[in-house]
This record gives sequence, C-alpha cells and structure tokens, in this order.
Amino acid sequence: MLKRHINLLYRPNLGKLEILVFTRRFRCRALNPHLEFLRSRRTVRAFEDRGVPLELVLKALEAATWAPSAHNSQPWRFVVLGKGGVRGRLVEAMSSRFMEDLLRDGVPEAEAKLMVESSAERLLRAPLLVLFCLVKSDLEEYPDERRRWAELVMGIQSVASAVENFLLALHALGLAGCWRCAPLFCPDVVKEVLSLPSDYEPQAIVEVGYPAEKPQMPSRRPLSEVLRLVDV
Repeated sequence: MLKRHINLLYRPNLGKLEILVFTRRFRCRALNPHLEFLRSRRTVRAFEDRGVPLELVLKALEAATWAPSAHNSQPWRFVVLGKGGVRGRLVEAMSSRFMEDLLRDGVPEAEAKLMVESSAERLLRAPLLVLFCLVKSDLEEYPDERRRWAELVMGIQSVASAVENFLLALHALGLAGCWRCAPLFCPDVVKEVLSLPSDYEPQAIVEVGYPAEKPQMPSRRPLSEVLRLVDV
C-alpha cells in the first residue's frame, strides 16, 4: 500500500486552504507548498483602489521582526505612511532630488520629468507605504575601519532580511508589495520630512496594497550558473 502525503496549500487569492494529497510514487512540484509559496511571490506595481487594513500590515511587520539579524541586533525600524499631507510632502521632496540627480547625469529635461512623474505617481497611489530604516546604534562598535564597515554591511543585510520577510508575509495575507530603494539616494530628505530620529538611516520603501495585476514569473538564472560546490 502506497503511503499518502497530505499537504495544506494556502491560496492567498482565494483565502482558503487547499488539501493536496499525493502518493510517494506520484510526486509533483506542489508537494512542498512552502517552496511553491516562495516561487509564487511577485513584485506588484499596480494596486486596487481600496484601503489596506492596518492590522494586516502590522501582522506582516510582526513577521518582519522575526528575520535573522547580525548578533540578533534587530537594527530595523519601521514607519507606516498613509495617504495624507506628509506623504505628499515626502514625495515632492524626493522627486525634487531625483530631478536634480537626473539633470546632473545629463538626462534631457523632458525625459527626466517623465521619469520623475512616473515614480512619484506610484508612490502617491499606493494605498500604504512602509519605510524601513537601519539604526546603527544597535550594532557592535569597533575601533578599526575594516570591522566598522563589516558591521555596517551586516546591519544593512539584517534590514534587507526584514524587508523580505515583510514581502512574504504580505503575500501570505493576500496583499502585495514593491520594494523600492529610493530612500538610499536621498536619506537626508526622508529624515527631514518625516522628522525621524537622528540615528534612523532610511533604507527602503515598500509600496503596499491589494494586487491589481498578476505579473508573469520573471526569468531566473539556472542554479548551475550561480553555484560553486567545494568539497561536497
């Protein structure tokens, strides 16, 4: 008698659990729902025109706090932005800096204007924005530059891990997000407009909402191109 393997696969778009039953002889990719879940997450840039319950975003942020971090330092801080005047001022200030950078790079003014407007529109239309910051005071201190730099990178990696957890949690809750790194190019602007504490270092903004599109699976390099095995 063949042993049955029963898996529960959560379908975010349907909001229900689907029971998958497989025999050992007839395995398929969906046998491991956790790996399939990772593969099914997508970056979404178009959202439905409806609000996002704050409690769902807080659940996703709770998941973000369970990400791995250097020395368990947990150097992340989160700022949730609704659709209000503060967001408008932030986008306006960031857009101004973006325009300056593009013109300095030699981008024609008309083309630069279109790029800035497109970026600003997305930031303004997203139902919610979540800013991820790094707090360097949570990290270890070293007397030499080499180890200080390594510690900083570890802190940045820690915040990035929290962002990934957040995106996966959004997906599990039927939401979606788009990870944007614009704050890295104007951290002073972000800190000033939002009146952030001096030790907050803006790292990323995630646009959050209910997906209004189903992006195709993007191409990925085969594992053989990015893998090196040593003594295994």
